[in-house]
Amino acid sequence: MQFTYVNPTVIHFGQGQIKSIRQAVDVSQKVLVIYGGGSIKRNGVYDQVVEALQNHTWIEFSGVEANPTKETLDKAVALVKEHNIEFIIAVGGGSVIDGSKYVAGAAKYQGDGWDILTREHTVTEAVPLGAVLTLPATGSESNMGAVITRKATQEKLSFGSPAVQPKFAVMDPDVMKSLPERQLLNGLVDAWVHVCEQYITMPTDAMVQDGYAEALLKNLLTLGKQYNQRDNDSWRANLMWTANQALNGLIGVGVPQDWATHMIGHEFTALWHVDHARSLAIVQPSLLRNQIEVKRSKLEQMGKNVFALEASADLAERTIEAIEAFYHSLNIATHFNDYQENKTTAIDNVVAQLESHGYLKLGENKAITLEKTREILESAIQ
Repeated sequence: MQFTYVNPTVIHFGQGQIKSIRQAVDVSQKVLVIYGGGSIKRNGVYDQVVEALQNHTWIEFSGVEANPTKETLDKAVALVKEHNIEFIIAVGGGSVIDGSKYVAGAAKYQGDGWDILTREHTVTEAVPLGAVLTLPATGSESNMGAVITRKATQEKLSFGSPAVQPKFAVMDPDVMKSLPERQLLNGLVDAWVHVCEQYITMPTDAMVQDGYAEALLKNLLTLGKQYNQRDNDSWRANLMWTANQALNGLIGVGVPQDWATHMIGHEFTALWHVDHARSLAIVQPSLLRNQIEVKRSKLEQMGKNVFALEASADLAERTIEAIEAFYHSLNIATHFNDYQENKTTAIDNVVAQLESHGYLKLGENKAITLEKTREILESAIQ
């Protein structure tokens, strides 16, 4: 267990905290506010941001999609360059924040921004940015990662750089009051899988990381069971903070990480526009069953410490069943059949995309080859 850990994002958490951006951004800096659709104008978030920036010079860019595309984001990049923007504020969920990270990095690059996603350009300099979180799910508000889609080629790729980590994140649970049920459920599932990707790997002696991961999983399990009580301040605050801690880097330091579920799931989103979280729920149970022997010990640990299951020879199998039951309790599907082509062609398309991106060996052991991926997809796709 060796690591260097720092999280420089200043968190402003709690009701009424949107006003804190007044002090978080220097009044001398020219600001670009980036957001998605019109929901922030309907729920009052936009008005709060406008009030907080009343002494700043700022412009706005809207229209960032649920899966942010290079095609849309490049328009914001041009805006940053044209107006000499000095600070970006992302107002939205993970997609808007991820998209803003791309804009921040691409604006300091003279080439095609997609070079960042293909690793042809490494982001070492970016326009500083902050985030006003409206949908708890991805943890993007306090990490250095982003996932971007290229619509023209149906590619969905990720990048990371300390240069694009938000300087601050405003996390006001009140903004969740107007979220559609589908987005709340997606947030729960997304955070759950983020923890799993850093936890269901192989045994370690990292007591803090394991214990903290289990605490977060139990939080999410409880929030799922209390979903019908979601219209209260405590439920909202606990989901928002748990989702943040799931991917702020802490539980993953010094331990093996998987992320194969994400890499495969991204292709479902790129090809068929499946919600990110729902793509993860489709892939994960089949992947865990495929890799059960190498993950057996951690699955047994999860079964005991998270689901309170009794010890048995089939504890790992029952843990996967419990994970699947958790998704089903939220009306989240764990199989996929909404594709236009036949099953064989659908699987071929996913495998071909992964191969084109160089994802030939996935998982903490690099054991999920394209052949294994095909086996996983045979189970996940109906």
